[in-house]
Amino acid sequence: MEQVILVDEQDNEVGVMEKMQAHVEGRLHRAVSVFLFNAKNEMLLQQRAFSKYHSGGLWSNTCCSHPAPGEKVADAAVRRLGEEMGMNCPLQISFTFIYKAHLDHGLTEFEYDHVFTGITDQQPIPNPDEVTAWKYMSRERLLADMLLNPQDYTEWFKICLQDHSQAIFS
Repeated sequence: MEQVILVDEQDNEVGVMEKMQAHVEGRLHRAVSVFLFNAKNEMLLQQRAFSKYHSGGLWSNTCCSHPAPGEKVADAAVRRLGEEMGMNCPLQISFTFIYKAHLDHGLTEFEYDHVFTGITDQQPIPNPDEVTAWKYMSRERLLADMLLNPQDYTEWFKICLQDHSQAIFS
């Protein structure tokens, strides 16, 4: 049973909880998001596997997850990049932010998200249990498509790009 780290609004740990329960109750917990770019400054997107417990089949950032209790956020970002996309490249922390989004199946994401970025031309080898498809998109094409087809993208990805696009693409 996977657990998440519950935090306060300053990212201080206040406990742990089973992941699904945290999403049912909408409890604030620690998360990591990774945004990879190629040499042309195109973002690597993943389409979440349709079998995921929420947001299945939607397009999102390169990968995202939750650190395990006792795991550093940077280590969780590297681990999940390998587990989801079969990739390993240097990552740097870009910023943190808190967001709350209501999802399908009556779930709520309420996360203190640590956002990491990296640059690589390595080709992903995605885990089919996590990822259905992947593609690179330019900032302009991505933002235009997100406006035309918001239903195709995860809620947290839309929030992050709306509020932090400049920091992500810098």
